[in-house]
Parts: sequence; C-alpha cells; structure tokens
Amino acid sequence: MNAAPAIGATGHRSPRWWLLAAVLVVVGSGCLVVGLRGSQHPLAGPVASRAAHPKSSGDAIAPLNVALPVAVRSAPVELRIPAIALTVTLSMLGLNPDGTVEVPTDVQQPGWYKFGPSPGQEGSAVILGHVDSNKGPTVFFHLRSLVAGDAVDVTLADGVTARFKVTSVAMYLKTAFPDHAVYASHGFSALQLVTCGGVFDSHTGHYLSNVVVYTSLVALTPASTASAGAVSHV
Repeated sequence: MNAAPAIGATGHRSPRWWLLAAVLVVVGSGCLVVGLRGSQHPLAGPVASRAAHPKSSGDAIAPLNVALPVAVRSAPVELRIPAIALTVTLSMLGLNPDGTVEVPTDVQQPGWYKFGPSPGQEGSAVILGHVDSNKGPTVFFHLRSLVAGDAVDVTLADGVTARFKVTSVAMYLKTAFPDHAVYASHGFSALQLVTCGGVFDSHTGHYLSNVVVYTSLVALTPASTASAGAVSHV
C-alpha cells in the first residue's frame, strides 16, 4: 500500500468526504469486515448526525461529561494504550480503486482512515488493525480486553497529544455492523478502534464478528507552550 502524504497541522477545516454505498473494510487473513451501507454518508468535519442513533449503540457513542477540546487537523502518528502495554506507530488508509477501504499491510501496525477526521477533531476518527495472522497474535489482539475508563493516547504530526477515554467495548456480527455509530459524526470528538473477533470460520478464513472500542476525547496536550494556541475549547 502506498501511503498518502501526511496531512499537515494547519488550521483549515477538515474537508467533507462522501463514500459510495456498501464500502467494505477487510483486514488481513479475512480478519475484519466493516460495511458502510449509507450512500453519501458523512465521515468528516463538524457535522451533526443525520439519522437517529441506533438504541443498541446509544451508550457506546455517548461523550464523557467533560468540556470537550477541539484540535486542528493533523495526521496521527502514534497510538498508545497503557492498559494493554501498546505503543505503536500508525499508517494511513484510504480507498482502493474499487471503492473498498485500504487495510494495513503490516499486521503489527494499525492504520488511520484518512478520509475521516483526525483524532481530536469533531467527528469520529477511526483506526483499524489486525487481531492475528497465521503466525499468531498481532497488534490489536488485546483490544477486546479494554474496559470503560482506560486511556487511549494519540500523538499527532503537529506534536499535540489527544487523550481519549474508553466509553465502551462492543462486538457485532459483521452482518449487523453499526457503520453509523462507528463512522458518522455525533457532534463530539470520538475515536473508534476496530478489529475482528468472535468465532473464526476456518472454511472461509474469516472471523464472524468485529470488536469496536468506543472512546471520547477528554484532553489535548500541546507540543509546547508555543503551540498552545492550536488548542481551543467549546
């Protein structure tokens, strides 16, 4: 996969991106499949949700009861999850010519879906990673063990660190994946971590479910006092 150039830490608004219907994400070894079923589905920018939240995922996407900071757009370069002793650099994922979402080529490196907001912007940033391979566990193998309150830190290219707190962890059959809850904007800064899980079908080489970790932004730490002006609060 040829990664696109990093997005600089500028103050311009993130562009609005629209996906074709039925976009699929497939992470290696048949590991992860995520469907984006809505045509012209908003994935980026400070936009309100256009449809009612599914009742089954309402708690999952609720923000924490804190004053939410807002970051400028900047590509995420490192992910840290202390609860599972994970520190890893990030790749960037776009779309393939056939409209499917690119997946990480390295099973030990997750990827940020670059056509959504960057972590810390308003909206749902999404990072996808492998759970295992034919050689054993990979980068997101322990993702399912996270619990509400665990910290998830993302360092951006401009040096800002966005801190998120886990609000919930859920598993869904791939046939019932809640694309709206995971990818759409819900009016606050969220980060969703996605991998696969559940039963592995040895006949197809695919897991039957996805694991989604829902998080909400709680703090932004500027790279230095000189860059503090890049952080604002609502």
